[in-house]
Amino acid sequence: MSENQFCEAAIAAGAVRGRREGDVDVFRGIPYALPPVGEARFAEPRPVGGWDGVREAFAFGPPPPQEPMGPEAAPPGGVPAGDDWLTVNVWTPEADPGARRPVMVWIYGGAYKFGSADDPAYDGSRLSRDGQVVVVTLNYRVGVEGFALIEGAPANRGLLDQVAALEWVRENIAAFGGDPDQVTVFGESAGAGSIAALMVMPRARGLFRRAIAQSVPGTFFSGALAADIAGELAGGLGLRPTVADLSGVDPRKLPEAGAALGSRMRAYVERWGAVALTPTPFSPVVDGEVLPAAPWQALTDGAARDVELIVGHNRDEFRLFLMLGGLLGQVDEGLASLALGLFGPVPESERAYRAAFPDVSAEYLFELVQSDWLFRMPSLHLAEAQVAGGGRAHVYELTFPAPAGGGALGACHGLDVPLTFGVYGGLGAMLTGPVPSPETEALSARFRSAWTAFAATGDPGWPAYGPEQRLVQVLDTEPAVAVYPEEAARRLWEGHTFAPLPLLGA
Repeated sequence: MSENQFCEAAIAAGAVRGRREGDVDVFRGIPYALPPVGEARFAEPRPVGGWDGVREAFAFGPPPPQEPMGPEAAPPGGVPAGDDWLTVNVWTPEADPGARRPVMVWIYGGAYKFGSADDPAYDGSRLSRDGQVVVVTLNYRVGVEGFALIEGAPANRGLLDQVAALEWVRENIAAFGGDPDQVTVFGESAGAGSIAALMVMPRARGLFRRAIAQSVPGTFFSGALAADIAGELAGGLGLRPTVADLSGVDPRKLPEAGAALGSRMRAYVERWGAVALTPTPFSPVVDGEVLPAAPWQALTDGAARDVELIVGHNRDEFRLFLMLGGLLGQVDEGLASLALGLFGPVPESERAYRAAFPDVSAEYLFELVQSDWLFRMPSLHLAEAQVAGGGRAHVYELTFPAPAGGGALGACHGLDVPLTFGVYGGLGAMLTGPVPSPETEALSARFRSAWTAFAATGDPGWPAYGPEQRLVQVLDTEPAVAVYPEEAARRLWEGHTFAPLPLLGA
């Protein structure tokens, strides 16, 4: 098909021109807010003005400033330049204003410190074509720009960017064939944590009807903890954590301060607790204004009972981090005891875990308690909170082992992303291999079918979760509905409350 087959859409700011790519119309790099630089630095996102003529929407906007995900300073070929970080991209079967198709808005993960919508793993073509939905991806500020608690700036600026993008969707998506009353947000890891926050944020109310939260992290910071972390971060530059001081640092240099703090976080265990052993000093802040309460508390109180929810996790979440940290096959009893004591849910966590899992290795215990603390139990408890508040939730667990590496990574963190999009580049290639097996493709088709059916109808094809039967969809080579499989872990965490993480001491 010729690259010259263009498509156009008339949105509030003016006309945009995209390209027909295969069976979908694609529009990239449309600004939903002004560049957050200069006087707009560390501020709430500000509306975009209009333009005359037709604006080309052929290329992704530049990613927000961030530290590199890996050892390379930048990907081959570099990254797009410029300050227009706050952009959206749209894939649609046809930019027909009369189509009124379901809309799916993707929020990327990345430990709240990296990520961007130009990642090839987030190509929405297949999901849009096969599911006949409009797919939107967006950039939001990460790291210091998006999540550090800075005096004189609103908290949770990254979340406010997401709200602004959802407002853009509400106002403009009909021009691309989408139904603004049928919006589903979906995201993984920090994207799922963002969705948990959006569900209970007053500013986001009414902007989406359904939510899919894949591997929700349990890390939400109290104001005191976030302020202490920001003080240490700015102090590493000889500055205060204020707009006045930090605005003088180039946005592209500031991530270096976040990376420097990340490299020395272990020194702060006595003040920051388990957070000091995580890969990131950033998380949403329960500031009482932008985010009034931790999602689990607010959902229990009924804050989003009208939002239909899918939430789930992967069985072996933390194994990816074992591999990335070079710890596979290296964990001894001492490390296991440390992790069980620091991450477990009860005062006698080590004894409780060892009693519940008597015949497993030290490495498995080390991995298991961190999988539970960081992703598995926060995800399960989010469903339970939604149900307790009068809403509906569907729960899944992915148990399909990552095909790459002979299955040693198990159903690790991030494996659900290539299965969701049916795209096997980047991280997907590392986990599935660049050429998917027939089993991988079959499971990906099931993911995409369930997710798009949910976006259209609210029914993913398996029963809703309830506190008595606890039925979940187990996603594997032979998917099945079963009682929640991680019963031993569920019981250990049954009385735990996922509250804002405190500052333990100065």
